[in-house]
Amino acid sequence: MADKRDYYEILGVSRSASAEEVKRAYRRLARKHHPDVNPGDNRAEARLKEINEAYEVLSDPEKRGLYDRFGHSAVSGAPGTADHGFSVDFGGFGDIFDLFFGTGGRQTARQRAAAQRGSDLRYDIELTLEEAATGAQRTIRLSRLKTCDLCEGSGSAPGSRPETCQTCGGTGQVRQQQQTFLGAQIRITICPRCRGEGRVVSNPCSECGGQGRARRTAEKVVNIPAGVDDGTRVRIPGEGESGLRDGPPGDLYVVIHVKSHEFFERRGNDIWCEVGVTFSQAALGATIKVPTLSGDERLHIAEGTQNGEVYTLRERGMPDPRGRGRGDLNVAVRVQTPTKLSEEEKKLLRQFADLRGDNVEVHAEKGFFERVKDALGGR
Repeated sequence: MADKRDYYEILGVSRSASAEEVKRAYRRLARKHHPDVNPGDNRAEARLKEINEAYEVLSDPEKRGLYDRFGHSAVSGAPGTADHGFSVDFGGFGDIFDLFFGTGGRQTARQRAAAQRGSDLRYDIELTLEEAATGAQRTIRLSRLKTCDLCEGSGSAPGSRPETCQTCGGTGQVRQQQQTFLGAQIRITICPRCRGEGRVVSNPCSECGGQGRARRTAEKVVNIPAGVDDGTRVRIPGEGESGLRDGPPGDLYVVIHVKSHEFFERRGNDIWCEVGVTFSQAALGATIKVPTLSGDERLHIAEGTQNGEVYTLRERGMPDPRGRGRGDLNVAVRVQTPTKLSEEEKKLLRQFADLRGDNVEVHAEKGFFERVKDALGGR
């Protein structure tokens, strides 16, 4: 016994440590030194064996009392200690999952057998920019799993009921004992027969085949709020697939796709566009019609407007989907230069240029032979 380490030293607790302190120390060390956590460490198994041996003694009040009075020799033959062949119980951990996360296979199995929420669904809708500005209404067709009307979700044919699973006794879980290098290990898993339900359907419903849900197609009217942007998701609670075992239904998410506009460009809640004006309108000023999302409006172009100048029509943009007002319509002016002029128009423009002192004389580039002639001195 002289080469054995002190059990209190192994667990890192004092001799006056409470049972709860011993238990916490053991769990911490078991997690840290388990071979599955330390692959390739040849000493991990020996350390865990030593930790379990110490815990077997110090967690038992009778063994601990003997150990405190007489040392290792008093407990060397006690059942469960290393000298008598030990088995690993992990103090109620259940399995390796419980060892690391403290939840236990039993709890996991019960959670899986509980009510299950239905799946969410997605539906894509395409809108024009005008429809996005005003809001829209669409009638869509949905194919989804709904609670079976015939069996009301039980999965059994009318007049019959699901039976308690004989494999697990209705618990939805089974216990399996395995012999490992650490000793006997208890593992709790989902029942393979009822798949965690705790019950089996011996006389399945003809409508849903015992599933409790059947696929149904139905129409749904979707109201799309004004101001939605490309990629916006509209959530409709409870319109997804029905849940299992009286679980709540999922939600329907309508994803909005706004088509590109031939004239307008959206930037946030603001709308941008370009309008062309003539040289005369830009120079003298004019009132022109510009399109908006709700129809044409009159816009005054100031005298001397330059190309690219931007005019803003307040609150003529997109409505904010959260109800925070509207954006603006920004109109960029593009001064258009005429490409074909009559002789009379050219004459008038030359007179205008003379009045302003603008040089508009066009010097035609000389041809090859003229440039050669000039180089020879005109000969």
